[in-house]
Amino acid sequence: MPGGRSSSGATVQPGAADPAARVTIAEIAREAGVSAPTVSKVLNGHEQVAPDTRARVEELLRRHNYLRRRARPKRTAGWIDLVIREVDSLWAGEVMQGVQSAAAEHGAEVVVTAAHGTTTDTGRWLDNVSTRGSDGIVLAVTDLTPPQREQVDALGIPMAVVDPVGSPDAGVPTVGATNWQGGLVATRHLLDLGHRRIGILRGLEDALCARARLDGYRAALEGAGIEVDPALQRPGDFYYTTGFSGMRDLLALPDPPTAVFACSDLMALGAYEAIRQAGLRVATDVSIVGFDDVPNAAWASPPLTTVSQPLREMAALAARIVLQGADAVLPGPTLRMELATHLVVRESAGTAPGGSNA
Repeated sequence: MPGGRSSSGATVQPGAADPAARVTIAEIAREAGVSAPTVSKVLNGHEQVAPDTRARVEELLRRHNYLRRRARPKRTAGWIDLVIREVDSLWAGEVMQGVQSAAAEHGAEVVVTAAHGTTTDTGRWLDNVSTRGSDGIVLAVTDLTPPQREQVDALGIPMAVVDPVGSPDAGVPTVGATNWQGGLVATRHLLDLGHRRIGILRGLEDALCARARLDGYRAALEGAGIEVDPALQRPGDFYYTTGFSGMRDLLALPDPPTAVFACSDLMALGAYEAIRQAGLRVATDVSIVGFDDVPNAAWASPPLTTVSQPLREMAALAARIVLQGADAVLPGPTLRMELATHLVVRESAGTAPGGSNA
């Protein structure tokens, strides 16, 4: 009987078990006591696996008749896939331009999928990738389920993550920014202006970047001897509407904040509108600091003080990782890269009313 192929692309020797019951990468990983990405590295010939671990995985692969797929010819498709939560925002535009610029350097095109934050959309896209092939995958603010990650591993397609949402797998390169430092610097700027009652419009609860920015905000307040007040915190999703609603709620408090750190520029601009509708003025009555430094931040009225993160550079670096390989792009053995943030002072944050708000 001739050999066949499993759904993951592995060749099965004659006499192997029924393909429907064939062992998966996850099962091999559990039996070997390692992660699925480690098994994937062994299957794809990566060197970053300890010799004893490699030997243990190789033995299990032989025992289960799970052989390596034949290596994909490098650069056969001529494109990379970008999977992004939304495409209709300034943040997304910066990410797409970064990926496009890096792809153009290598003569590749970009296929964009808007996953809308759902694993269903991501799964549908993965089915398409399985059919058409791809030279690499860049994920931006979205997660894969373990089965979806196993499908990517089995395809042998390089992947990198921009601004990871949850905790990424150990074997996946990620490119982020110094979010904690950014939150710290933004809040310290408001403290330096005399503000003591400082609110925050948070980002997505499950996003690592949002949690880091919140932690930086807390660290700045605690460092100044100010108790962190949960009443001054409002949830958000990085977009205008939650910035507007969160700011409106904060202004309705009996003792509203005199300043607010918004964890994205879009939420900051939504807060602008809530302040305007309340008959107040940004900077004079309520100071605002954002995060991202999207292109229209400088054109807001007043121009927005914000923490600048290099979104285009982050996305371009992730694209280069999948096109050139992590070893060729990232320094040393690291698979984690954080690009520096910095404060851009404009006109949306003024001194606290009365010179202080102690």
